[in-house]
Amino acid sequence: MATTTTTADVSARGRGMTKNEKFVIFASSAGTVFEWYDFYLYATLAPFFAALFFPPGNDTAALLSAFATYAAGFLVRPFGAIIFGRVGDLVGRKYTFLVTIVVMGLSTFLVGLLPTYAAIGWTAPILLVTLRLCQGLALGGEYGGAATYVAEHSRPHERGYTTSYIQTTATLGFFLALLVIGLCRVYMDAKVFAEWGWRIPFLVSLILLAFSVWIRLKLNETPIFQKMKEEGKGSRRPLTESFFQYPNNKYVLLALLGATAGQGVVWYTGQFYALFFLLITLKLEFVSAYALIAVSLLIGTPFFIFFGWLSDRIGRLKIILAGCAIAAVTYFPLFGLLTHYVNPDLEAFQKKNQITVTADTSKCNFHIFVGPWSNFTTCDRAKDFVTKLGVSFKTEHAANAGDKVTLSINNTWNAQSWQQAFTAAGYPAKADLAKVNWFMAELIIAIMVIYVTMVYGPIAAFLVEMFPTKIRYTSMSLPYHIGNGWFGGMLPLLATAVVAATGDIYAGLWYPIGVALMTLIVGFFFLRDTKGVDIVAGSGVEIQKA
Repeated sequence: MATTTTTADVSARGRGMTKNEKFVIFASSAGTVFEWYDFYLYATLAPFFAALFFPPGNDTAALLSAFATYAAGFLVRPFGAIIFGRVGDLVGRKYTFLVTIVVMGLSTFLVGLLPTYAAIGWTAPILLVTLRLCQGLALGGEYGGAATYVAEHSRPHERGYTTSYIQTTATLGFFLALLVIGLCRVYMDAKVFAEWGWRIPFLVSLILLAFSVWIRLKLNETPIFQKMKEEGKGSRRPLTESFFQYPNNKYVLLALLGATAGQGVVWYTGQFYALFFLLITLKLEFVSAYALIAVSLLIGTPFFIFFGWLSDRIGRLKIILAGCAIAAVTYFPLFGLLTHYVNPDLEAFQKKNQITVTADTSKCNFHIFVGPWSNFTTCDRAKDFVTKLGVSFKTEHAANAGDKVTLSINNTWNAQSWQQAFTAAGYPAKADLAKVNWFMAELIIAIMVIYVTMVYGPIAAFLVEMFPTKIRYTSMSLPYHIGNGWFGGMLPLLATAVVAATGDIYAGLWYPIGVALMTLIVGFFFLRDTKGVDIVAGSGVEIQKA
């Protein structure tokens, strides 16, 4: 049964945060920023890593391999949530997220020491995947610990506001990764960066790790957890109680489908997929693309705090669901406008030229997880060639065509002659910086980042308030990391595969739109808000609508 804020709590309104409360937020947030920095370095460099850690010869295949490795870190996050969530509910919040940051920092540092594919062959991506798995496990335990730690130090009427600082950390970590990589790319020769300079952002993580460990050692365990342990009310089986006992297992499922799944895809569409779309599809050079995203992150970051604060007044769930709804309705027009304002020449070329790939479609494969086992046919290579140009195309079936593939502006499959055909038709190989409408491009990306802040700003408080103290770390971590790690983290990989398979540069957006609409429906009909719940006395809340 949910309990509401007490009179004493209400009387505390208006009082400024104490020095200890501010330090709790700072120490938890700073460490989490650095952990997100570590995790997103790979994501930011994924298109670049495709040429370093995977075999050459098929650009889309290499990119899919890079995204598959990127996704591996997300796929394992729920397992990290289970492992470290259990430890956090048994041992304590502080020591658990101290361990997670050490694992994350060391894994990231070791990526900076890895040999490339050219040096050791397939051992390179195997080691890279292993380190990504370690990163994912660590992150699976970090977020739930940090959010729970801050929430259990917060006053009830400020829980959305205080936990929203944790919500800024993923974006700030992403911004820090962009900043460090951007500085390296600007101040280093391109050849030097390709040879060894890319390692610097990873090696820097060792310094951040040392600072994070030092500052977190100064923290104490949360008063709510300490009180629970002193009273002997802790759970001896947090995994069983979280996932195998009713009604908590129902709440975990509803939290995933009705909140975190949609939040995850909106988060990764507005930041990562937007970045990859600028770089890979619209052919915008990297400094400009990084700058557009970085500025949008700076513009958007205060809105995490705003929507967290607003959720303390009007509720968490309605803000999250509104963000999902608006994103689902506007993604197609926003990405279409992004093409129009960033690369108008590409838009004009697409309108002028109808591109058709004709092949025996029974030999065209849908590739997601790419590796030595993958078989790329002539049809696959043809689609790869057109996809990497950032243009949409139709695929027509030709029975008994065998391995022969034809293009509407050429007759045979030959990369060199196809390239000549596109060049002759006026294909723009790069976005013309003189024709970019920088203001409108920045505005569009900033709007998508504000969607991110709507769904993400209140989510920590919402999840913390859904579950009782004795299993809170475990229960909230799993739906969060499935929603973000699986639904969100798989987005670049799935969207890229869908675009290559369909020939439509916007088709990948159907995935985040579909998931966001699912969350909107489940959340609206089956969940209610948690604002005002007493997480000290509560042994669980009734979050399902009557």
